[in-house]
Amino acid sequence: QAQLVESGGGLVQAGGSLRLSCAASARTFSIPAMGWFRQAPGKEREFVAAISWNGGSTYYADSVKGRFTISRDNAKNMGYLQMNSLKVEDTAVYYCAAGRNAYPSQGWYDYWGQGTQVTVSS
Repeated sequence: QAQLVESGGGLVQAGGSLRLSCAASARTFSIPAMGWFRQAPGKEREFVAAISWNGGSTYYADSVKGRFTISRDNAKNMGYLQMNSLKVEDTAVYYCAAGRNAYPSQGWYDYWGQGTQVTVSS
């Protein structure tokens, strides 16, 4: 059964950095695309970033462009989201997902992790 497990969340001050990790089962990681989404309290889950199988294509939400970097290590079945210059509005539960295409729409993603909490304080 495909599994995704996020880690690396926590509490950080505004302007700080965090690196989220996503550990995937080998079967999950054979799926072409990996994405990160987030859901803040009272809001719908939204796209953050996505990356294609070979890392050749990456996509970012405008709100995180220039601050966040998505990457993956297929040899280790790992995905990452480096988050720099964090803002209070980045506070959310962050989800890792694996899917058919590295598109922003959640419908393209078939497997989801349980999420990891990121809290940015002012």
